[in-house]
Amino acid sequence: MIGAGVFAAIGPAAAAAGSGLLIGLGIAALVAYCNATSSAQLAAVYPESGGAYIYGRNRLGPRWGYLAGWMFVVGKTASCAAIALTFGAYVAPAWQRPLAVAAVVLLTSINYRGIQQTARTLRLTVAIVLVSLAAMIIAVLGGSAASLDNLGSITQGGWAGILESAGLLFFSFAGYARIATLAEEVADPVRTIPRAIPRALGIALLVYLVVAGTALIAIGPSALASAAAPLEAAVRAGSLSWSYPVVRLGAVVATLGVLLSLIAGVSRTVFAMASNRDLPSWLGPVHPIFRVPHRAELAVGAVVCILVAVSDLRGAIGFSSFSVLLYYAVANASAWTLPSDQRRWPRFLAVAGVAGCLVLAGTLPRTSVIVGLAVLALGVVLMSVTKELN
Repeated sequence: MIGAGVFAAIGPAAAAAGSGLLIGLGIAALVAYCNATSSAQLAAVYPESGGAYIYGRNRLGPRWGYLAGWMFVVGKTASCAAIALTFGAYVAPAWQRPLAVAAVVLLTSINYRGIQQTARTLRLTVAIVLVSLAAMIIAVLGGSAASLDNLGSITQGGWAGILESAGLLFFSFAGYARIATLAEEVADPVRTIPRAIPRALGIALLVYLVVAGTALIAIGPSALASAAAPLEAAVRAGSLSWSYPVVRLGAVVATLGVLLSLIAGVSRTVFAMASNRDLPSWLGPVHPIFRVPHRAELAVGAVVCILVAVSDLRGAIGFSSFSVLLYYAVANASAWTLPSDQRRWPRFLAVAGVAGCLVLAGTLPRTSVIVGLAVLALGVVLMSVTKELN
């Protein structure tokens, strides 16, 4: 979670709600918390790769599981494209798309060699990102431009804008799903996952609140909304030039780290769906040496490269948020059906999660909603076609 979202999603959220994005951030976190508790208790009951795809199949039926898996795969594939484009924008805007494709190819090859290599790489990237964000905060607060006057009215975008910003900022929180989708490769998942997901969410929220607030008082919401690299723009408003390359390095490392884990998470859901013949079965084999679903890894990497060539950042974020919110609606509905002896949190959180997901999905930009519904309909068609092929 502490990665590409904090470097990319703040700009679109500021365009939707101005400084009201801080309220949107809190709303997104509340919905994410409901989703996290549902995911955590379901992962403890079903410690298998696939996340809500597996939960929906087991608790609601194969059709709901398929739709959850489909929306996760298409939504997170769009996330991969958005994150790769963010990487290119921070490194060299003029070479944004070629650099994004190169990053996808490199990280797919790392994932191909096994999940332990992925985990070691991620620990290093998180450390670098946190140092970079700390440098950004110091540079802004120590500079001459920071002022509370830059915040403006926190309600200037109205509640419609605030809810839209919440939907866009949800993009930044969705990383906790990767803990659940990799459940088969986690040591002691029944104990580890229910602890890891809520703690990770709490840490990410704290970091995001501090970073978003600092960026707003540095240059205000209008400048954040128009910046291709929002946090770098916030730092450049100050007078501490040493921080520029540090923040840029953090953005580069963050995007690479999140993209690495995201490709792994999407490929595991593809693998799970292929194993159950909900996607073509040739995507299901596991590599005999590296023990990863290598065909799924390569397929996801190839599709992301195509999306990088044809999509834009804001559109990819909106579509990804819509798809993943529907995915979590299925996860929450699945958690609602759990019996009391398998429940770790109150049932009302699952109900609140379903409602929150649907509200945020409906308040996203109209294009994102229309495209998302069209892709959902396409998934229904493909479900029937795949069954016939298999």
